Amino acid sequence: MKQPKPSRNSFSKSTYNPDKNVRTLVTPEGIDLRLRIADGGARVGGFIIDLVIMIVTLIAINFFLSYATIGMKDTGKEIVVAVWLLFAFFLRNFYFMFFEMRPKAATPGKMLMKIRVANRRGGHLKANAIFARNAMRELEFFLPLVFLLSVMFGLNQGVNGWLTWIGLIWSFIFLLFPLFNKDRLRAGDLIAGTWVVKSPKPILSKDLAAAPKTKGRYIFSQQQVDAYGVKELHVLENVLRKRDPKTVEEVTARIMTKIEWPDTDKTDNSHAARCEFLNAYYAALRGKLETKLLFGVRRTDKFDKR
Repeated sequence: MKQPKPSRNSFSKSTYNPDKNVRTLVTPEGIDLRLRIADGGARVGGFIIDLVIMIVTLIAINFFLSYATIGMKDTGKEIVVAVWLLFAFFLRNFYFMFFEMRPKAATPGKMLMKIRVANRRGGHLKANAIFARNAMRELEFFLPLVFLLSVMFGLNQGVNGWLTWIGLIWSFIFLLFPLFNKDRLRAGDLIAGTWVVKSPKPILSKDLAAAPKTKGRYIFSQQQVDAYGVKELHVLENVLRKRDPKTVEEVTARIMTKIEWPDTDKTDNSHAARCEFLNAYYAALRGKLETKLLFGVRRTDKFDKR
């Protein structure tokens, strides 16, 4: 059965729709990274876990200091209260900074939710960026929280009604800010040049280039291999990992048309045969690109004539 001729020679746009949460960036070292933006549920869950840890820590410190004040006079108790407030201040302001400056760039809550903080430009996460994003948390969360609680419990008596409404709007703008941008950035992330991405436990997938050999059934000329670049290689790798029959069929037809593969009418049209063809072409394309990369040549896509 003759393969229908595609209307275009590219298979990257029509057959592979990347996840809207995936972002691609190139690090200063030249490494092509694909990061998945952490969803709102994971971020809220991680933050709640961190808050619980902070509250439990403060309760434990309170019990310890209460035990230490037994038999003390009023002056001693005032000193202990001052010490507790100092602990609370440092915990609220430096808890997040301490953990996010470590190599994992994640608090215990973030680690449990398998997310972490990363530099949006692909470089190393710097201390000033961590400080900036966490200094803004006071304005984004703690101050709005105090204001909302004061409104709920009527502690803002005597404050003008318009000021109350302005304060509520201001609070909700900061609290809901991540919902109004595609990268779910807090105001602190926007200022610091960071974002929160998923950091799942690494699971090594099989190397597609190490797939079983086709015993010389598919041999490609240099011109046929040169038809595509790195971008198409990534797309082809995703197609082979998912092995969706319809996508595999369409990609096979487009590649055969692009490289002018001979005797397409006699080509086996089974799903297994198409996957075998794509595996062979993937191995040939990857081998060619890796060889060129050794000599400093990187062909980004099929339009790059290098």
